[in-house]
Amino acid sequence: MNRYCFLLQVRPERLEEYKERHSPVWPDMLAALRDSGWTNYSLFARPDGLLVGYVEAEDLTAAQEAMARTEVNARWQAGMSEFFVGLDGRAPDEGFLLLDEVFNLEDQLGAIG
Repeated sequence: MNRYCFLLQVRPERLEEYKERHSPVWPDMLAALRDSGWTNYSLFARPDGLLVGYVEAEDLTAAQEAMARTEVNARWQAGMSEFFVGLDGRAPDEGFLLLDEVFNLEDQLGAIG
């Protein structure tokens, strides 16, 4: 399983509403994420709206493409796009700034036995 971390920027003045929209997420959206190969998916937010996401997937591109084929994702992304800045017309799930993994404890422990 591959690990992915990404950044997005939520409009700070909309952050509380953004959080409310995720509590809870629609059951059909949760099922679509699971069925598309997203696992161990979490979002973290700073007070200034910086959003950090973490997800595990065999292949993030394939998982994103599978989600793009679902009707629920189209509805979700349409409703979420108003919360973000800097997407240049892309949906939030297309605007991830992926980060390079620098360190992972389990990987390094496994390497030394």
